[in-house]
Amino acid sequence: MTRKVFDKLFLETVDEALASLGDSAKQAIYFHLEDKFKIARNEIPQHIEDFGDGLEKIFGMGAQFLEILIMKQLHERIGSPLELDESKELVFVEYVAAARRSFLKERKRS
Repeated sequence: MTRKVFDKLFLETVDEALASLGDSAKQAIYFHLEDKFKIARNEIPQHIEDFGDGLEKIFGMGAQFLEILIMKQLHERIGSPLELDESKELVFVEYVAAARRSFLKERKRS
């Protein structure tokens, strides 16, 4: 149950970040993700690595801007500290996995 709650929260965060580019741009991105990369909007939480790859193929280096925006907004929504491996370079997929772990751990406590 709490995994579904996190997935919904993550999708809302992605929506919000993509909406910062404008509604038509957001719709175009979702269209390309589904058409070219076979990732439907509602499947993004289960295919985060593919989603990140899709963003990079669509935006090139500009994808990092969106990934950082998603990470910042996700952190604000979760509010709990993340357990990150300091020895690794922070990449989008690992950040989302750490956010999911922290969210689920916090939910278990309460």
